[in-house]
Amino acid sequence: MPTIEELKDDLRPFARQGIALAFSGGVDSALLLDVLREMRDEEPFPVLAFTMVSRFQPSGEVQQARELARAAGIESCVEFFEPLLIPELRKNPPDRCYQCKKLFFRAFCDRAQKRGIGVVIDGTNADDIKTYRPGLAALKELGVRSPLAETGFTKADIRKAAAERNLSVAQKPSTPCLATRFEYGFPLTEQWINTVDSGEMLIRACLPEARNIRLRVHANGVARIEVPEDCFEAVLAARTILVTGLKNLGFQYISIDLEGFRSGSMDCRINPQPQEIVP
Repeated sequence: MPTIEELKDDLRPFARQGIALAFSGGVDSALLLDVLREMRDEEPFPVLAFTMVSRFQPSGEVQQARELARAAGIESCVEFFEPLLIPELRKNPPDRCYQCKKLFFRAFCDRAQKRGIGVVIDGTNADDIKTYRPGLAALKELGVRSPLAETGFTKADIRKAAAERNLSVAQKPSTPCLATRFEYGFPLTEQWINTVDSGEMLIRACLPEARNIRLRVHANGVARIEVPEDCFEAVLAARTILVTGLKNLGFQYISIDLEGFRSGSMDCRINPQPQEIVP
């Protein structure tokens, strides 16, 4: 397992230029935020936490990110982004993530430059580069660095380090953007994004013990519930509430995925190519 000192060694050359962190409030970026705070306390340098506000984020994520940055004593800058105003993103193509990240990370980089900050970093980890992540190409094109991936931190390593540092989000489930709930080619609308957000909140209320929940959307009004296998019985116990609630949201068919929760399950037809992260 890589160490925090190795992570600091990777970050120190950037400190002279100032560092802007793309901060979602998840465990990956929260670990980076805490390490940056510690480094800044040891030897002051400019640090900013950039948080994106968009319709694609699950409810409550932005507020939590701002509170974490405030608690760390790091200035938080909010960038507003409306992806549904962009026709190509509304079409939800397989490279949607690339197009989206290119747009809002360019905005981060521009904001950092105006503030005199020389380096933008994000929380991509060593596991991410093994999966289908077209957005990583956008980061590379814009010169955004990914210190966790560069130093070999996997998700398990990050959670362990976050727990050792008593970070409140150490065991927080991943909350990728809501657009990942739709099969590629399914037109994205404000109504459908809100429907998925409401649907997942309903499922979580019925299964408070479940760490990972996804409500996947397919054509013809099909809802596919993904939860860990040990939560299947709880889903069936809440069957009436879930069926009624999801049908009231506009779904016609409600199913549970017997394979259980799988991150990136909408990418199953895509053969991921390993991404190169250059230290």
